[in-house]
Amino acid sequence: MDTGRAAHSADRAIPAPAPAPGDDRASRTDPVPFTPDTLLWDMVGDVRVLLYLPAALVLQVAHPAVGAGVDEHSVFRTDPWGRARRSLDSLQLWVYGGDRAVEEGRRLRRLHRDIKGTDTRGRAYHALNPAPYAWVHATGFPVFLRAAEYLFRPFDEAGERKLHAEARRLGRILGIRERDMPGSVEEFWTYFDRVVHDELERTVVVDELLDPRRFVPPPDGAAAALRLLWPVLRPALLRLQVFVTKGLLPPVARERLDVLWTPRDERRLRLLGRVVRTVVPRLPERLRYLPAARAARRSARA
Repeated sequence: MDTGRAAHSADRAIPAPAPAPGDDRASRTDPVPFTPDTLLWDMVGDVRVLLYLPAALVLQVAHPAVGAGVDEHSVFRTDPWGRARRSLDSLQLWVYGGDRAVEEGRRLRRLHRDIKGTDTRGRAYHALNPAPYAWVHATGFPVFLRAAEYLFRPFDEAGERKLHAEARRLGRILGIRERDMPGSVEEFWTYFDRVVHDELERTVVVDELLDPRRFVPPPDGAAAALRLLWPVLRPALLRLQVFVTKGLLPPVARERLDVLWTPRDERRLRLLGRVVRTVVPRLPERLRYLPAARAARRSARA
């Protein structure tokens, strides 16, 4: 079944690593900060991250444990802009923070230490349980590939393998054990397909994130003119955001979550992608990159 990944094949199915409890210091190498020669250095700070990051979030909250945790403990409904800003700032630190990236990973683990409850299937969950915590990280790799295909430039097989290695490197920064991360691209897709088919469901939070009619207040600190125009702008912006989010979900996940996507939608997304690929690389650096990425790029050049 099509998973929306770049074309590849495996001679045989390789079982995914089984989540295991225990000391999370085991089976983990020391994290290495990202540098300008990495793929994520170019992608994560680019403004296009604002288009593709919501697809990763939908995949995350489709896991019953993650969805329940967000539903019960997150402030995404009452403070959507603040929550989005904090998540984006954290992501930027993972890639551009240097030694601070590791401390950010530790901070996130401390933040999630008391998040627990019961998921939609009546199972007890804890945010730091290896399986859901590793799944949140794992959603990045397929969404990075989808973003590259539509919004950047598709990866060849060597690029896909390099991206996967960098995703594992990111996982180590977040404190994820080696044994909880698939060791190869082939192992990853076996693991991904299993989680999609066996675990994911259309949670309450998935429904909310894919609803273009949901209420979102004006951005924090918005100018008076934007606040005045927000009732007119909000529906169009939300329709665009939901459209791109649906399109960047891997097809196997769309099927599992009963997300409608037509051939016409696909043509429209590819047209939008061509426009984005043409316009964004021509923007000046101050408009193309987020502040943390701009600062890191200046520092690297110096």
